[in-house]
Amino acid sequence: MGKTKTARPRNGIAPPSAANRSRITNGKTLLPGIDGRSALARRFRDIAGQVASDLGGAERLSEVKLQLIRRFAGAAALAEQLEAKLANGQSVDVAEHAALTSSLVRISSRIGLTRAMKKVPDLRDYIEGKASIDDGDGDE
Repeated sequence: MGKTKTARPRNGIAPPSAANRSRITNGKTLLPGIDGRSALARRFRDIAGQVASDLGGAERLSEVKLQLIRRFAGAAALAEQLEAKLANGQSVDVAEHAALTSSLVRISSRIGLTRAMKKVPDLRDYIEGKASIDDGDGDE
C-alpha cells in the first residue's frame, strides 16, 4: 500500500504553509518592490497601522478589512500629497482631490468608523493575575 495523502481542497484556496506565503502576507514587506523607507511609504504604513489599531488591531481583522485598510491608506496618503501641494501654493486638480475624498468616505464606511476597544482585563483580574505570578516566582 502507498502513503495516505491528506485531502486538500481542489479550489486552490487552501491556506498555504508559512514558508509558501508571500512576504506581504508574512509581514516582511509593505508593498511589492518597495523597501518602505520613503516618506510616502512610511506614511502609508502609519495610516494603515492606525486604522487597524482603531478597529481593535490587525490580528482581529479579516483579510477583506485589511485589504480595505490598505486601499484607504493609499488614498489618504495621496490626498495628503495633494493637500501639501495646495498649502505650498501649487495648483492641484480639484476633481482628483474630490475623487480621492469620495473614495475615502466610501472605503471608511465599509471599514467602519467606530473605534473598537482592545480587550483588557478588569482591575481585579489583573491584580489576581499579578499576585499569582508573584507567588509562584520561587523566592521565599
